[in-house]
Amino acid sequence: MSNINSQTQATETDYGVIGFIGAGNMANSLIRGMIANGAEKTSVWATDLDSEKLYTLNSECGIRTGSTAEIAQHADIIVLAVKPQVMKIVCAELKTLLGGRSPLIISIAAGITVSHLSQWIGANTAVIRCMPNTPALVGKGASGLYANEHVSETQKDLAEKVISSVGLCVWVEQESAIDAVTALSGSGPAYFFLFMESMQKTAQEMGLSEDIARILTKQTALGAAELAMASDESTERLRLNVTSPGGTTEQAIKQFQLGGLPKLVDTALKSAQTRSIELAAQFDEKS
Repeated sequence: MSNINSQTQATETDYGVIGFIGAGNMANSLIRGMIANGAEKTSVWATDLDSEKLYTLNSECGIRTGSTAEIAQHADIIVLAVKPQVMKIVCAELKTLLGGRSPLIISIAAGITVSHLSQWIGANTAVIRCMPNTPALVGKGASGLYANEHVSETQKDLAEKVISSVGLCVWVEQESAIDAVTALSGSGPAYFFLFMESMQKTAQEMGLSEDIARILTKQTALGAAELAMASDESTERLRLNVTSPGGTTEQAIKQFQLGGLPKLVDTALKSAQTRSIELAAQFDEKS
């Protein structure tokens, strides 16, 4: 099985019965992505305390909505899409409701480790920990996946189909790598938004209107990302390709380097990684 899977590779449509506990933005995007990729609407279940979210999913997507008990009874895959703060309570209820059934559990909650889930649901539970990011909302997500030893190859394939329905996914060998994924792609969109925000502000100061500055900033970011994805060349090589000696780009790049941008990025990502580790430790203390 490939270590990387993209949306275009998700051609199989048999997901089995999949239940979502929690119907927030990420669950919503996964449900819509699966259906767009051929999942049977009646094989998708969702439950949430917010009845309006369930009504919208049912009316717009045609999926089934119900209770945690119904999902525990029927689902082959259960996606835990609730806030980390309530995960322990949800898992305790789920453990009771499963009554010995052993569906695949996929968690998309930050800071909740496989050890936590195994402790709260059952030691022999097949668990996959997933770190998605917000571009999944527009089908351009980047997600990291880690599976414990109880997950079969078939279950891994199913998990790939679910997650790759909203973008690209990669498998990591060690769970600790999820903290690095969190720092890179999980939090990463905010880094680019900050950079785009700064570019747009300066462009306006240089005389462009707000609308033009915003449009050009967004399209430049999109174009750079698309070019990087389509090219076999490294990002360093792509940068050098547009940095003519003595030109305008070179002057800007020199200022970024003199300002310590590479070191700042290094410090920022490692700080996010450390915080991810700290958040998991907090749940250890509460277990």
